[in-house]
Amino acid sequence: MRNFICLAVLASCFNVIAFNAYSQTMQLAAGVQKVTSGTIDKFTPYSFCSEQPMSAALSELPAGKLPFSVDDIKIKINDRGVVVEVPLDDTEQLYGFGMQIGSFNQRGLKKRPIVNDNPLNDLGYTHGPTTFYVSSKGYGILINTSRYATFYCGNTSKLNKSKNDGKESNGGNSVEELYKSDNKASGSVTVDILGAKGIEVFVFDGPDLKTAVQRYNLFSGGGALPAIWGLGVKYRVKADFNQYQVDKMAAYFRDNHIPCDVLGLEPRWQTASYSCSYVWNKSFFPTPNEFIDSMKNKGFHINLWEHAFVSPKSPLYEPLKNKAGNYLVWNGLVPDFADTSASNLFADYHKQTFVQPGISGFKMDECDNSNIAFGSGAWSFPELSQFPSGIDGEQMHQLFGLLYQKTIYSIYKKLNQRTYLDVRASNTFASSYPAALYSDTYLHDEYIRMILNSGFAGMIWSPEVRESNSIKDFMRRSQTAVLSAQTLYNSWYLQNPPWLQINREKNNKGELMDNAKEVEGDIRKLLNFRMSLIPYLYNAFADYHFKGIPPFRALVMDYPQDKNTFNLSDEYMIGNDILAAPLTEKMDERQVYLPEGVWYDYNTNQKYEGGKSYTIKPSLTQLPIFIKAGTILPLAKPVEFVAPNTKFEITCYVYGNGNKASLFEDDGLTFNYENGTYNTVNLVWNKNKGEVKRTGKFKSSRYIIKNWQVIN
Repeated sequence: MRNFICLAVLASCFNVIAFNAYSQTMQLAAGVQKVTSGTIDKFTPYSFCSEQPMSAALSELPAGKLPFSVDDIKIKINDRGVVVEVPLDDTEQLYGFGMQIGSFNQRGLKKRPIVNDNPLNDLGYTHGPTTFYVSSKGYGILINTSRYATFYCGNTSKLNKSKNDGKESNGGNSVEELYKSDNKASGSVTVDILGAKGIEVFVFDGPDLKTAVQRYNLFSGGGALPAIWGLGVKYRVKADFNQYQVDKMAAYFRDNHIPCDVLGLEPRWQTASYSCSYVWNKSFFPTPNEFIDSMKNKGFHINLWEHAFVSPKSPLYEPLKNKAGNYLVWNGLVPDFADTSASNLFADYHKQTFVQPGISGFKMDECDNSNIAFGSGAWSFPELSQFPSGIDGEQMHQLFGLLYQKTIYSIYKKLNQRTYLDVRASNTFASSYPAALYSDTYLHDEYIRMILNSGFAGMIWSPEVRESNSIKDFMRRSQTAVLSAQTLYNSWYLQNPPWLQINREKNNKGELMDNAKEVEGDIRKLLNFRMSLIPYLYNAFADYHFKGIPPFRALVMDYPQDKNTFNLSDEYMIGNDILAAPLTEKMDERQVYLPEGVWYDYNTNQKYEGGKSYTIKPSLTQLPIFIKAGTILPLAKPVEFVAPNTKFEITCYVYGNGNKASLFEDDGLTFNYENGTYNTVNLVWNKNKGEVKRTGKFKSSRYIIKNWQVIN
């Protein structure tokens, strides 16, 4: 008996040692390593990443050095699952875990990045969860799993039998102090992955936070570069509009000279929508192909709403019946997008029926699971679902939005035709997909925070505008939309544009506001600025693709040594030179912190010294932005839409000294840039003179530099 106990103890010791001994570290690319232990799940986010790492761009980044050894990452496998421990010191700040809604700096929090539309007390539920986080010490960690994982972000203290740290309370603390997170706890970020039998941990070097994010995006295949028209204005019409009503709305935009590039059709365009038939409703759209051509001739791209649950009325139902999960949603099939043949069937039908006749994009809805905050939220498939490929319901929920957008995006990629999609859910390694996330939540301050968090996630966020509490609320929301990755007005339940009547009931009765034309004029000013900004934004997205730099990002990414940026969640960089500080309805003024350097108020041209906070009072038609000294800001003459042959007439605004900038120039429509068919337009202000130098293989030009204006 004694010998048996000794052998059991030795076996237990051997298991712990074996887990450490059999962990393997592999260099995947410059500054990217992978630590592997145990038996890896078949269905992980990286297993579906079809884009190759941009190896040359990764090699050009400065070399980084981790603040710890990769060997110090501990992986333990037991009957429960896998536990990963990543070293963490007292001073590190943590960011990431996807499109977090309620939190920004994640240090000291417990996060469960699970796909859902309810933030639920900042626990981590979100439309775009990722198991990727970055540290202010200049590195990123990605746990490659599609299981529900829990991250303890430096808020746990393990028992150390060899010492007593004497930190227990004497009972004199307040209740709040006793129960709040110990965000000074050091030692590790601890990750709990239930049910896993092994894990891959990807490690992205810095040397700083921004470079670590660049490495992640470049390793994912580079950031998305949407079609240039997608950076204009998108307007979604009322859900029950017919062909005549959509045409009438299109005429309204053109007749009133309000910029608009994309019109989105909501559910009624189909014969069935919950679940979806993917068949034109001829009662509402009797001649869909003629309608698409007519809209194209007027400069509009058409975007179709749908979701992926396949109705029995759909031509896809029978072909997909044996390639779907064993539970229905709204009596529709759940395609097994983890199976290539199922994805191909779905994609081929969409290609022939919609894309080839001219549909420019899709809004991919309802792929984010039922609301797990409520017992009544049970419309989607359960976690216990099984799929023919072998993936289970939990993993499919986490990956469904990612695989859905991959399926649709593949259509356009194969046709050498760029797009800009909308999607309700995403996940890890989504950087290369031009799909903007959106949400049914509608708190403005959360929408602003999600712009910042998108930069840590390799995702694109759209703070869409619907109805509002007041004209002030509507205008502040519109300012934020103009200063985001996609300017979108979603009027799916409004008969008229919201700027003509913000009250939903009156809007649908056709009762417009007395000052509707005045508000319309104010909106025109904001949207014209958006159209002026397109060349600058397009260059920022090119930097996203080729260099991995998020076009919209938190200040801490550019100024990681400035402690004032650690928790600053309502200001962000747009490209390299614009700092945005949006206001909400409750604000007539706000405090703005400007990092080191010299900054110019865009509206007044007043200069500000960095490293300080200031009070600003922008009006409802002024954009709350600051321009960094040394910038050449290229602003175009506004156009009402971006046509294939649009040439932007640009005025270069010169702020301060030592100025230079560049613009990315190509056809804006195809993937020919991947073969080097593009130009770099270098702008330099030198000795009181502007210089333009164009280099590259693109034989035409999109930008005409008309004027230079110096801002002293």
